[in-house]
Amino acid sequence: MTSQRHNSPDQPVVPVASLRQSPRDGYLDAARECILDVGWRRTTLTEVARRAGVSRMTIYRTWADMPKLLGDLMTREWTAVIEAAVAAQDPARPAVDRMVDSIVATVRHLRENELFVRIVELDPELLLPYLLARRGRTQDLILGLVADAVRTGQEAGEVRAGNPVAIARGLLLAAHGFVLSAHTMVDDEVTEEELDAELTALMTKAVLP
Repeated sequence: MTSQRHNSPDQPVVPVASLRQSPRDGYLDAARECILDVGWRRTTLTEVARRAGVSRMTIYRTWADMPKLLGDLMTREWTAVIEAAVAAQDPARPAVDRMVDSIVATVRHLRENELFVRIVELDPELLLPYLLARRGRTQDLILGLVADAVRTGQEAGEVRAGNPVAIARGLLLAAHGFVLSAHTMVDDEVTEEELDAELTALMTKAVLP
């Protein structure tokens, strides 16, 4: 996961708040650019305000500190990834295929997402609370979607019996490794595409009756 960004510290700052209908989205865009350029630890609310072309108090009225801003930024970013993966599915396909393909597509797009890649490169500790201590909003969103898909598949007789919430959580736990560690398993013998095919096979077999 190597970043391809090359930015000059002297590059002029464009007030991105004016580029979106929602000012809040503009502020989040500014924060995103800061993190992509210099990483989380060097990003401040003051710098976010400067890039957004607004006063510091404007940002402080929306977020009391950077962790709260980061939480909202990650939720917006990862939710967009999930929604795109789900929207790409053909509703005429079997429920299991749609569910598994949505999960695998989300895994793949997260690995390629430039904000996710940058966080893993520079500030991987930001992800630890969501892996070791608690679930985040995006994880709960994924769990809700997968649990609903499991219920739909069970009603159609395409998914095995069992607690749909437990099945969804098991699938998410399995997917975590393919998001965070797949690159450690790619070499001259195994491609990333082959690993994604293995994830597809594992999840499909895990839910079939």
